[in-house]
Amino acid sequence: MTGIGSRLREERDRLGLTQKEFGDIGGVEPNAQGKYESGERTPKANYLAKVATQGVDVLYVLTGVRTPIPADRLSQAEEHVLGHYRVLPREGQDAIRQMANSLAEMAANYSARPRRGSPRSK
Repeated sequence: MTGIGSRLREERDRLGLTQKEFGDIGGVEPNAQGKYESGERTPKANYLAKVATQGVDVLYVLTGVRTPIPADRLSQAEEHVLGHYRVLPREGQDAIRQMANSLAEMAANYSARPRRGSPRSK
């Protein structure tokens, strides 16, 4: 599964919500949420607007491109990491970027894996 459905599931997982909880936020039943995530149905704009209020990156869900976070909206933890990154020599910065890319790929692969009991895992 690729596309909108898998990215929607990835966002739900990132927020730590069940299909029922996520569907409640979007105003749909759990079975509709499941169909969105499996790619059987495509979510409507009003659903996407509702889930966006809870932190879903809708640009990412629709296009696969993350919404950039403006520098003035970084969390304290993000500012802390960035501050350390900036004082590292180039080799250290390269190592941090490589590690972050590897971790992001691992996370993407993990969220794309079939789940126990899902149609894809049979």
